[in-house]
Amino acid sequence: MTKLFGTAGIRGKYLEKLTPELAYRVGLAIASYAGSRGSATVAHDVRTTSPLLAQLVAAGLMAGGLDSIFIGLAPTPTLAYSVPHTKSMAGVMVTASHNPPEYNGIKVFNRNGMEFSRGMEEELEKIIMIDDSRKLHAPWNSVGRLVENTEIVEEYIRDLVELMKTERRVESKVKVAVDCANGSASNVTPRVLRELGAKVLSINCYPDGLFPGRAPEPRPDVLRNYIDPITGLEVDALMAHDGDADRLALIIPGKGFVKQDLLIALFAKEKLKDRRGTIIVSIDVGKEVEEVVTELGGRVIFSRLGKIHEKLNEIPNALLAAEPWKLIDPEWGPWVDGIYQAAWLVRLSIKYGKTLSELIEELPFYPSARINFDLRDDNEKKALYSVIKEKLIPELLKNYEKTMEMDGIRIEYKDGSWILIRPSGTEPKLRLYMQARERRKLKELIDYMKDRLLSIASSVNIAILSVEEQVNMERTTR
Repeated sequence: MTKLFGTAGIRGKYLEKLTPELAYRVGLAIASYAGSRGSATVAHDVRTTSPLLAQLVAAGLMAGGLDSIFIGLAPTPTLAYSVPHTKSMAGVMVTASHNPPEYNGIKVFNRNGMEFSRGMEEELEKIIMIDDSRKLHAPWNSVGRLVENTEIVEEYIRDLVELMKTERRVESKVKVAVDCANGSASNVTPRVLRELGAKVLSINCYPDGLFPGRAPEPRPDVLRNYIDPITGLEVDALMAHDGDADRLALIIPGKGFVKQDLLIALFAKEKLKDRRGTIIVSIDVGKEVEEVVTELGGRVIFSRLGKIHEKLNEIPNALLAAEPWKLIDPEWGPWVDGIYQAAWLVRLSIKYGKTLSELIEELPFYPSARINFDLRDDNEKKALYSVIKEKLIPELLKNYEKTMEMDGIRIEYKDGSWILIRPSGTEPKLRLYMQARERRKLKELIDYMKDRLLSIASSVNIAILSVEEQVNMERTTR
């Protein structure tokens, strides 16, 4: 049986992995999984195929006996928010998040608004793949209803603003630019930040499923061209979403892209100021977060990338769960929310009367790098990772301090440096992450690891199509 669910739900190119037939079967299977009673919410992003697939999911839900509360175009965080607020059994978001426009995907959320765990996805997949789906259909007098509810977006905005409001003694001077990548938050994030008191300049904030403004992944290389233009706009920062707004990136004018680990450290610092507790982070997060958390008396627990919600299930009293670009604050809800991140950053700036640049400067920083090796397909990705485990990992385990193997393998050394090698869960890429206390050491690691990985790939006739490097030698990078 082909595995449908990856790191972030079901995802793939339209008509290849993700088809209209599959969308209907997913809806039908969710209805069966939920006991064919109650309701499920459905929303979609701006992709050209998303309304079609979302309506097919809704049809499957109704055919299986669930009422389908159809929200329409909405950010993924809003869909997650909608599930507990409508007392539904599940929620379904049709989105491929940060992937190119020819991709699409389906994410499923439980009744609390949390993404399905791997165990739940495995159970759902068994139902999706049964030979005779007619067994899952409800009789004529038990099919579900279609209920349209576009007001949930307004309710989400209202509740988020109410939670994030601060007592402003003077007029707020916070001024930010917001880039929604022509995605589903185009008419949400700018409104939230304005209502919190910020002056907002909007960029790429008209929905368009072809993403004409920029690629929907807010990576440093994608956003680099914005650094010089926004300097002339006299804004404190540029906040950039991916296509469905579960991610957020930050650029400081004149300085550049803010390393994601520093945003996590900033949020963790705020959480731990008043109480001690646990901060959950993904396996690719750097030492800055550990240092901040330890100094404030907290503890860091590591999780698989893309599965921080599963670790939050294990540690329900954790104060925060985060990975680069993504954040879950349990006080707001158990879902990843890039709009919430943007609102929180504005709140912190207003609360302390400091620019975001000043808040970032207060945090520790260590050089790091992320390198992606693009491959032809998933089979070559698996084959290359297998050879790396056999030939390279033994070399890297000399003089190591500890390892973590929950998602790829992370090797830490006594000098504070570390290396993580992992196959991507959503694309045919091998990902390499590294960090060191000093620039010289990081440069040595980069040169050594690139040389060895390219050599190993060549030795087994696996073609590396391209190498994408993101190197942070400063807390912001141009």
